[in-house]
Amino acid sequence: MDGISPAYRVNELTPDPNVAFDPKVVKDYITYAHRLAARGLVNSSVGGMVIRAAHPDYEQGICYAKPQGVSLEEVEAEDLVITDIPYGRILAGERATTVGHQMNREIMRLRPDVNCVIHLHHDETIAFLAAGFEEIRSFSLTYGYLMQKPAHYLPASINVEEDVAPIKTFIADTNCIIMRRHGFTVLGRSVSEAYHRTCVLVSEVKRNIIVEQLCAATGRTPEYITDEQLAHMYAHGDAVMYPKLVRKDR
Repeated sequence: MDGISPAYRVNELTPDPNVAFDPKVVKDYITYAHRLAARGLVNSSVGGMVIRAAHPDYEQGICYAKPQGVSLEEVEAEDLVITDIPYGRILAGERATTVGHQMNREIMRLRPDVNCVIHLHHDETIAFLAAGFEEIRSFSLTYGYLMQKPAHYLPASINVEEDVAPIKTFIADTNCIIMRRHGFTVLGRSVSEAYHRTCVLVSEVKRNIIVEQLCAATGRTPEYITDEQLAHMYAHGDAVMYPKLVRKDR
């Protein structure tokens, strides 16, 4: 993988006395991890979340992550570890990260605008695609404005948690990776945005299932948001979702 030096190994314990846990980042991590679990989106210890924080000694920042064997539902402040981004060295904490952490780090290495990655083995997403549907279509007026880029679909034969090489070929053009038989990975400029995108994605999957069931029962045709409408939503997402205040001169 580009940027990886043979001098270091993933999960090599390399404590850095200049790296300390930031209480605010820790609080955000635990808060949003438990929110994901409260929505029923967490399965066992699989899946995960990483948050990037700036650090003066690390050009690409540092990553807060949960260790292997701990679920987002269970994770507490004392469980977290901090790694660097290029190599996966453990800078703070004493437990190994999951194999999926190399995917998270590669995404952040290639996307400096991304500061949070959420990866979940979502039941309905796996089931919907396993039922033979090729993609998740949009029926709502919120999905496109929040996601802001088209989803990228990976076949079941490609696992970018184990082999991150394919990520560089598509990651610039998406904020959501749909992984057949696996789940999804959502990107955000902040943990809040990644969480909101996760929520709107799982809602859209649920709408797909409901619409397909109702249309199958009634013989009606689903009314999808068109590709042209979605492109407009992608382009105007910030203006709609994050409008800036305009101060009136007095």
